Amino acid sequence: MERLSVDMEKAQLKEYVNLMQRPWQLIFRNFLAGTARGVGIALGFTFFAATIVYLLQVLGALNLPIVGDYIADIVRIVQRQLEINPY
Repeated sequence: MERLSVDMEKAQLKEYVNLMQRPWQLIFRNFLAGTARGVGIALGFTFFAATIVYLLQVLGALNLPIVGDYIADIVRIVQRQLEINPY
C-alpha cells in the first residue's frame, strides 16, 4: 500500500484530477500554451527569414556569374515587397 501511495504521488494524479475538475483553469492553461507556441513560431520564422535574406544579400554582393544575378533578383523582390507592405 505504501508503494502504491508513493507511485501515485510521483504520477501527480491529485493535480491532474484537480485540473480536470476545473475546466476553465484547463482552458486558460491551454490558451497560454498555444499563445506561447504561436509567438515562438513567429519569432523563429522571422529570425530564420532575416538570416536567409542577409545571406542572399552577402552572396549577391560577391558578384558570382550566374548565381549572383539570381540571388540579386530575389533580394530586390523581397525589398520591393517590404517597401510596398510595411508591417
